[in-house]
Amino acid sequence: MAVQKQFSSFEELLSGSDLPVLVDFYATWCGPCQMMAPILEQVSGQMKDKLMVVKIDTDKYEQLASQHHIYALPTLVLFKNGAEVDRIEGVIQAAQLIDRVQPYL
Repeated sequence: MAVQKQFSSFEELLSGSDLPVLVDFYATWCGPCQMMAPILEQVSGQMKDKLMVVKIDTDKYEQLASQHHIYALPTLVLFKNGAEVDRIEGVIQAAQLIDRVQPYL
């Protein structure tokens, strides 16, 4: 399940994970972001032992969004070993998302 987390540092979140981390940069007012929520829940449920899904509200973490060059919402960024390995902007279906992250697992 994708969860909203509080963290002391984004780097700590990424480096503390043995799994690749899929970060959903979203905003509560963003319609396409709301469309992605159930898709991310489904992907997270199917891949719970292989992938960590984290949601980050860009309104609450503006500096983080800026630092990672988030210009469109939703933007999904896949991190492996703390480094960005893939990025998806916009809505994507669950099957396509799974296919896209599979090579990094």
